[in-house]
Amino acid sequence: MDMVLWTALGVGGATVIGAVLGFVFKKISHRFSDIVLSFAAGVMLAAAVLGLIIPSLSYGKSPWNLLVTIAGVFAGALCLNGMDKLVPHLHKLSGVDQEKHGGQTDKLNKVLLFVMAIAIHNLPEGIAAGVGFGTGNTGEAFTIAAGIALQNIPEGMVIIGPMLAAGMTRGRTFTAALMTGLVEVLGTIVGYLAVSVSTAVLPFALAFAGGTMLYVISDEMIPETHAHGSERGATYALLAGFCLMLVMDHLLG
Repeated sequence: MDMVLWTALGVGGATVIGAVLGFVFKKISHRFSDIVLSFAAGVMLAAAVLGLIIPSLSYGKSPWNLLVTIAGVFAGALCLNGMDKLVPHLHKLSGVDQEKHGGQTDKLNKVLLFVMAIAIHNLPEGIAAGVGFGTGNTGEAFTIAAGIALQNIPEGMVIIGPMLAAGMTRGRTFTAALMTGLVEVLGTIVGYLAVSVSTAVLPFALAFAGGTMLYVISDEMIPETHAHGSERGATYALLAGFCLMLVMDHLLG
């Protein structure tokens, strides 16, 4: 359990690291942000497939195991799809292209909604990190957690600028970023406890977590990284991230 707690803090702490970098580099170019986010998407893609979905297939000897895995993937995606109906897509409220008209209060409301959207999306990511420890394969669990943590760094960076521009103080801005990281810590612990209570749900839980990650990659990360003219670089960055995780999985497996 101690290892899970430290991993949870590491995953959530990556958002804080990104937030600190956001204070240092207030103006981040689209190209740099797209390349880093695409690399993180490649890492998460490999972690979802190698660390969650494939292990889900290998657990249990029931002939229905394949259907359980497929159902879990779609359940995870549908869960985030439902969340997206409650909060706007992250790339629409990134604060980079705020409308010129509207008062400061309106701008602040948009930014806070954006931060809330990130916090909500962080919960299933944290659950995915926690569920990974249910397999008993520490190497795979760390691979999944590393992929999510890497994605959290640029995510933490991009939320700082909009909040400062909306008039929030540096202290409140950092606190808001910290809260989004704490949501991920909570999710990691919940995911671990869920599969610890009943290993029978492990195959479905693994696939569910993998489905949430695939949804985030396809619905949020890839469209965002291909929206500013850096498609080619973003594509190769994604491949680099994916291959890095292949190497790590091979060496730790």
